[in-house]
Amino acid sequence: MKYHIWTMGCQMNVADSMRLASELERLGYRAADTPDEADVLVVNTCVVRQSAEDKAYGRLMALKGLKEQHPDKIIGLMGCLVGRKMPSPLAGRFPWVDVFMPPATPEPLIDLLIGRGLADEERSLRDALQDGDLLLPERERGKLVATYVNAMQGCSQGCAYCIVPYRRGPERSRPMDVILAEARSLVEQGVKEITLLGQIIDRYGRDLGSGPDLADLLRAVHEIPGLIRLRFLTSHPLWVDDRLLDAVAELPKVCEHIEVPVQAGDDEILARMKRGYTADDYRRLVEKIRARIPDVAIHTDVIVGFPGETEQQFMRTYELLAELRLDKVHIARYSPRPQTLSARKMPDDVPPEEKERRRKALDDLQSQIAAEINSALLGRQLEVLVEGKKKNRWYGRTRTNKLVFFEDDSRDWRGRLTTVEITWAGPWSLIGKV
Repeated sequence: MKYHIWTMGCQMNVADSMRLASELERLGYRAADTPDEADVLVVNTCVVRQSAEDKAYGRLMALKGLKEQHPDKIIGLMGCLVGRKMPSPLAGRFPWVDVFMPPATPEPLIDLLIGRGLADEERSLRDALQDGDLLLPERERGKLVATYVNAMQGCSQGCAYCIVPYRRGPERSRPMDVILAEARSLVEQGVKEITLLGQIIDRYGRDLGSGPDLADLLRAVHEIPGLIRLRFLTSHPLWVDDRLLDAVAELPKVCEHIEVPVQAGDDEILARMKRGYTADDYRRLVEKIRARIPDVAIHTDVIVGFPGETEQQFMRTYELLAELRLDKVHIARYSPRPQTLSARKMPDDVPPEEKERRRKALDDLQSQIAAEINSALLGRQLEVLVEGKKKNRWYGRTRTNKLVFFEDDSRDWRGRLTTVEITWAGPWSLIGKV
């Protein structure tokens, strides 16, 4: 029996798909080389943008014919398209889907496969395995160098444009001992780098009362023998505090890389987004991060074309990015999401072609900035954790999350730390020699 999983969207979905694959393999399933060979097919979906939702619908429609030809195949739908409301209202729309799974919830499919009448002791054993050791899928064992661990689920921040609270539910931190057990298990299976995930990761533990915070979690994971690097994302400007920055600065395994979305550079737009800070607040935060963590790389997210955004307001975002010169900017065109405040209360009044013009203007700006930042690395020797090989080139990342390629046939570099001298620098990657 074989399975195939399509994973769309964020790193959380990647982590959720890996857990689902692990659970399936516990039942004796193996990964299929092609979807056609699979007995179980799962689409793990994202709906943070309309384009992602459309992609999920396209995949589902393609599976309709396959189900008609092979009614014995089991089709599962997972992730943010499903949401947390069960039974799923999508069941009537997609009758060829056999099982619907909320985000990070593989149980409905597992229960379907092994029968609804699970014995209590069998269910307890499976739940214990799910919350403890995570067995990597067979194809990843001994090969996976860097991976993700969900430290939190959901979000309670309530940004005006964001669908995540409606699809993943309110903020819920996983117990630190469960996270540590999963991280240790992954390292024992050969993983060298772990990224702790949360929609707002720097709020970790705030829903647990007086328990540990993200700084405590970083310090605990840092002590796992065999772990080489540790990262976390995504942060929110309101919750990056001194304890967190001290942990990044003091812990050798924690990388000098912080992702903290600004979303806009105009105060009125930020207020309407319900972000809770001003552009000057963000400027001061960047200054503080850079002062506390030398050579830090800061990544950010920006939305263009938010309802009511004028050209002047957009230019404030442009000017902020030109001023701060961050290492990477993820740029998205605004699209209204169901249930969100902006979709309910604010007309989507920036034309699509104008959104695209603004997106391209920021992309061109950031390409220039990134190229200039990376060009300063020419001739430098950088520590690279090698993740794998593409064609004839090894690839890996620096501590600041820059992608580096190099050629060397003298050994198998996968999972190793090496020093690479940079000989070519572009905006999105570097090339060097060992």
